Amino acid sequence: MRQLRQRKLHLLCGFLFSPVFLAAQMTFAPTPKFSLDDNPLVIRQPAQANRPFSVTGQQGAILGQQDGSFELWLLPVKMLHNARLTAKLQGYETVIDLNANASQIEVRPDHTTITYSHAAITVKQHMFIPRSAQRDVATAVILFEIHAIRPAVVTLQFEPSMERQWPASNFGRPNASWSSVGTGGVYTLATDNPNFFGMVAMPGSQRGPLRPYQERPQTLPLEFNISYDPAHDDGRFFPLLAAVTGVSGKQELTAGQLQDQLLNAAHNVPALYRSTADFFQHFFDTRLTARTPEVKLDEALKWAEISIEQARVSSPIGSGLAGGWYTSGDSARPGFGWFFGRDTLWTLYAVNSYGDFRLSREAMDFLIAHQRADGKMMHEYSQTAELLDWIHLPYLYAAADSTPLFVMQMADYVRSSGDTEYLREHWDNVKRAYAFTRAHTTHGVYDNSQGTGWVEEWLPKMPQQEIYLAALDQQSSEAMEKLARLMNDSSLASAAAQQAKTTREYLMTYRSADGFYSFSHNSDDSFDARHTVFPAVAWWSGSLALPQADKMFDAWAAPRFATDWGTRSMEEGAETYDPLSYHHGSVWPLYTGWTSLAEYRAGRPQAGFASLEQNAQLTWLQDPGQVTEVLSGQFYQPLGRSSSHQLWSSAMVLSPAVRGLFGVEADALTGRLRVDPQLPAQWSEASLQHVPFGDTRLDLNIRRVDSNLEVEAISPKPIKLCLQNSRDFFGDVSCRAPEATTHTLRIPLPAVEVGLEQQSPQPGDSTQQVKFIRQEYGARSLRIWLEVAENTTARMYLRTNGSVRNLNVIGAQRDQNELTVTGSGTGGYSGRTIEIRW
Repeated sequence: MRQLRQRKLHLLCGFLFSPVFLAAQMTFAPTPKFSLDDNPLVIRQPAQANRPFSVTGQQGAILGQQDGSFELWLLPVKMLHNARLTAKLQGYETVIDLNANASQIEVRPDHTTITYSHAAITVKQHMFIPRSAQRDVATAVILFEIHAIRPAVVTLQFEPSMERQWPASNFGRPNASWSSVGTGGVYTLATDNPNFFGMVAMPGSQRGPLRPYQERPQTLPLEFNISYDPAHDDGRFFPLLAAVTGVSGKQELTAGQLQDQLLNAAHNVPALYRSTADFFQHFFDTRLTARTPEVKLDEALKWAEISIEQARVSSPIGSGLAGGWYTSGDSARPGFGWFFGRDTLWTLYAVNSYGDFRLSREAMDFLIAHQRADGKMMHEYSQTAELLDWIHLPYLYAAADSTPLFVMQMADYVRSSGDTEYLREHWDNVKRAYAFTRAHTTHGVYDNSQGTGWVEEWLPKMPQQEIYLAALDQQSSEAMEKLARLMNDSSLASAAAQQAKTTREYLMTYRSADGFYSFSHNSDDSFDARHTVFPAVAWWSGSLALPQADKMFDAWAAPRFATDWGTRSMEEGAETYDPLSYHHGSVWPLYTGWTSLAEYRAGRPQAGFASLEQNAQLTWLQDPGQVTEVLSGQFYQPLGRSSSHQLWSSAMVLSPAVRGLFGVEADALTGRLRVDPQLPAQWSEASLQHVPFGDTRLDLNIRRVDSNLEVEAISPKPIKLCLQNSRDFFGDVSCRAPEATTHTLRIPLPAVEVGLEQQSPQPGDSTQQVKFIRQEYGARSLRIWLEVAENTTARMYLRTNGSVRNLNVIGAQRDQNELTVTGSGTGGYSGRTIEIRW
């Protein structure tokens, strides 16, 4: 105890008598209320105590539940947790549990507000992550706004944490001491390492009880008691601010210096907020947006871009993308709030699609900085990795798929941006990554010997070579051929082209007699023929398609795979199916995104749109504005351990929409833009703004005119641009069109189209919606296969293009432009066929 007291004195004495401290005594006061931006992109919904929220940014995170309880991170340190609010009004003899009165959550790109509503008092908790804050000081800020009918004391109670992110060691439970400053005060949180300590401050508050050291040891929460008077405090914010030093365990700042910086931040709260608000006010000035007949889809696309940006972490070890966010509870793991290789690489397809090429380079730079000498790309890197022997822990290179994905992503980035300089700068990294895949093969194709492919556990045993990895290997070989030709390495280009051809042929050996492609190839030369979603990655880049796959696509669209909220990893009814497992039957938005894009590329737009909409609707399910990591395969509910703000889940709203629904992919190197929209039958038009095309941005207008779909691309200056709708787009033929600002394309439409009405499930629902399996056109006919649940009615929109007459519908009721069909009463789903002739 004596040593503890001495340490506290050592931290504080140098500051207590400084001129800065004496000045702060007079000026540390609540912040005059300022305007919070009314950004039109907003989600307002009733606060649900069992649902999470996340406010994240480059250097901070506020993670909690919608009852308003939260933990606060100054990355990579959890400063405090289990923060809760109560209130006691003058002359009103009860303690009001404000968290129990959380009524509304309002989420905007720049801040999140939780409102506590009681008959006598309203408190608003505004939370934001500054973009201009000094590292380790006020990089996560909460403003409390109070309105009450009489004077009150609002108490913020919390438990101090002072924990460095997993897996760095920590220095015991922090001890707190209080310094009165101005109208409020500062808690200093000291650890067993005198160099690692933090501060939590609030003007306009007084401390709660601190247990005397003479008493029996007991951990008690800390309190800020805010004295509110409606006569003069309605126009004020009470900011909660925090700072930390010595994260490395080495001395950085004295207590006086840290508190000086903290108090300086308190004087600049409006400017800290403004930095974030201004950034998001102009966020969509250059990034892709959509206008469609479905406003919810347009908003989901915007939120997905915001969510990816909010996963961007800027740290002393580099800047990149964190895998996901969720409350850490009593651990030091905030979901997946550290850097991941494959998560980043899957996500960058979306980033390239909406045009933030700077973010793509920054994220790839981080991965390249941690590439192994033999070419293998990193898997995961904690924000505290530099504080321990990370390279000898089993995480840095645990997975095998980041390596081929890196080559694929480099090709996508260069093609979309036209940035060959970046390729030239990192050509050695690309060659080493490709060489690594060639050095670890079975039957000449990349295998699982160098880490997990996709699954991290698999019954009855781990696979030797997943089709997931084999399909990525084929696409990375095709990517390598194109990159090598850009770098004038004809020998490597030829070798990669031959490898791509060999692997394409080898993939055919995975096809089973039942029409499905097997999950894996085993060491005894047998195949694990269980039906899974993983072959869907073969359609990802657009240059590969597994032949004779119709039965597999039919199964993916059917209820044994397709729930009402996404695609199961394994079909329901399989021997190892488990809807609560991580890999054997749960629903990942990632899988749903793979499936959606594959369905669009295979010419199955109704199934593709259903999958896309299922991912988009998750924006409003759990953590408002974010898309969760994994859901039950049986009920519409995330798993309890699901990271509620998952990076690649948001990406899987964007990639299938841009590259599938709108069919937009750029080749800035050859001056070509693929535009192959597969609009739902109920849509007459749609548009995209700021479509990235090299160093320019295009506006696309898509509309139905008679029997054609007309596409108009407008560029801000004359450019050479060829629009193409061919699905065989990925060649090397350069555009020879003259320069212009308006570019047009006319695409013939089928005579008759049918679109399925989409509905959103409610939490707890099981799968019951109609499944659109496939359609086939004849000379003057259209046949549709559906699966319909018992006593469920499917409603479909019927559209005719051009001068179609004398429609004859068999198998459904027709009322003008609507078709309906009802499932039988035999239990479960039953097949229905509709035929339309003209």
